[in-house]
Amino acid sequence: MPFRTHFGMLFFTALFLFYPGQTPLWDYLSHRPELLTAQAESVVPEIKPIPLKPKTGPSITAEGAYVVDYESFTPLFARNKDTRFLPASTTKIITALVAEELFETDEIIKVNKVYNEGQVMGLIQGERITVENLLYGILVHSGNDAAYALADAYGYERFISRMNAKAADLGMSNSHFRNPHGLDESGQYSSPFDLAIAGRAVLHNKELRKMVHTKEITISDEDFRVFHRLSNVNQLLGEIQGVGGLKTGYTEAAGQNLVSFYRRPDGKQFIIVVLKSQDRFQDTREIISWLQGVRYFSVSP
Repeated sequence: MPFRTHFGMLFFTALFLFYPGQTPLWDYLSHRPELLTAQAESVVPEIKPIPLKPKTGPSITAEGAYVVDYESFTPLFARNKDTRFLPASTTKIITALVAEELFETDEIIKVNKVYNEGQVMGLIQGERITVENLLYGILVHSGNDAAYALADAYGYERFISRMNAKAADLGMSNSHFRNPHGLDESGQYSSPFDLAIAGRAVLHNKELRKMVHTKEITISDEDFRVFHRLSNVNQLLGEIQGVGGLKTGYTEAAGQNLVSFYRRPDGKQFIIVVLKSQDRFQDTREIISWLQGVRYFSVSP
């Protein structure tokens, strides 16, 4: 049989099999709707509920604030969201993100120089301690000495450059860092919106997320000679169900800062940022109470 005849037979057979009419294949699929549904679901993305922004906001003292739905990053409340504030120890969010990228968590660092200014975890000169434990020192106890030790181990100025590169990569356009611990320094600043972005990045990291949820932990150096009992500065951990960190910050000039993660009883999740507050914990309590009234709606695909 000529090639042309073979080709014609194959062509018309395929046409009858796959043409969407009453062909045997179409008839089979039409009586098996679950196959069509499964195919459709494989290409249609899941549509998650979107929060409705309330008409009025919470009553708080913070000069800067940003409250956002964690899943969709839909903003719910903003006050001076792009204004540059002194970040204080909320800086350590970026410090932790950079350190987690530069080092392996089980890598051992020798403390060559002890930084003793402000809040410290109590490192001693010559101590050998893992990166993981230094990260706990940063995110649980807000240890300035832990932040300095990590930066010093990589090369202080190089580490600061990596902090600013990380902020740029995340889209933190109103942030710049001059040190890893957050003590006030000219040219060091961040915004409520930027810190919400940084907070989300921490929550996306499995290891760091676990650390910011920790209320208290005791760690040691690699030789089990020095032990450090670390307590989270965030008073809301354990007080309000659903609060899971993220990072506190305070200096006299910066005022009271707090970046928080909150999961509502119905499972809805939020990031809360308050900067230059007169009472960061009470402001966050007010926001959490206000969030109970936020409603969600679903969009059909």
